[in-house]
Amino acid sequence: MQVFRCPACRATLYFHNTACTCGQPVWFDPDAQTMRAEGTDCANRAEIGCNWLAEAGGLCRSCAMTETVPDLREPDNLPLWTRAELSKRRMLANLSRWGWLTPNDPGQRPVFRMLSEQTATGGANVVMGHADGVITINVTEASDTVLAKRQEQFGELYRTMLGHIRHEMAHFLFLRLAEHPGFLRSFRELFGDERADYAAALAAHYESPGAPGEEHVTSYASAHPHEDWAETLAHLLHLVDLTDSAASAGLSLAEARANVPGGGYDAYAEADSEALLTRAITLSIAVNHVNRALDLPDIYPFVLKKGVREKLAFAHGHLRQGASAAGDLQPGA
Repeated sequence: MQVFRCPACRATLYFHNTACTCGQPVWFDPDAQTMRAEGTDCANRAEIGCNWLAEAGGLCRSCAMTETVPDLREPDNLPLWTRAELSKRRMLANLSRWGWLTPNDPGQRPVFRMLSEQTATGGANVVMGHADGVITINVTEASDTVLAKRQEQFGELYRTMLGHIRHEMAHFLFLRLAEHPGFLRSFRELFGDERADYAAALAAHYESPGAPGEEHVTSYASAHPHEDWAETLAHLLHLVDLTDSAASAGLSLAEARANVPGGGYDAYAEADSEALLTRAITLSIAVNHVNRALDLPDIYPFVLKKGVREKLAFAHGHLRQGASAAGDLQPGA
């Protein structure tokens, strides 16, 4: 994610800011990827701190994708929804760097159901997932306490709200990419046949989880080709945003050649997948070293073996083409 500048005083601004310390209110423009000094408030700005420009209907592009919000009669749900929507906006802003879900993207949009396990009438069972373009997110995991418990429960130290949203969005993007000529054939050669029985595969995985081995980025990725894709793409988005954020913050990137006018490095403009992955891992190792000085967990402890890198490169190649570069079909075509 980029570091931004106040349009009034040029002070540093970050993605979540609604105003500068100088008092200037700001609005994020997802197409220009800049903070603006003037804009129309998203209808959710006051309630959840959404700083994106409003579009038709009074909502911003991100909030308009949310069909269902958690039960706000339960007061604890408002801050959880706020944090979950911030993660969604970050994911969408990242993808728009490659042209996804922008005004020039002719394809289908996802629908988000942001639900909570706590309602005014009692507890509810919420299962995160994707089905035919509808993404369900359990905002309860935006709670630090709940997240810590589930990280321990599932043995997933790096389980995060942003990670969930990137994973489920990957399932949606598979539907979009499957319309591109040749995608499914190439996908099956690398990931396997996604038409295999999904429920049976997951049941087998939960009964006896497999090791990641040489071909999978996580154990869960080994369960089924659909989950292999979603985990791979989520990790790709992690690594690209990690690298882009480091470059934007002014950190030195080993052997990174300037690829934007006037100098500087844009991870989203990088065409060489292997160079991008190598740069991201080199950076994560350096930050791991810094974290250990404070007795903090490694920022990215995963080992990307040859088979995993091939899958990451495949995903990177297709995502960076953009939404319409390969002839994306209109919904229903």
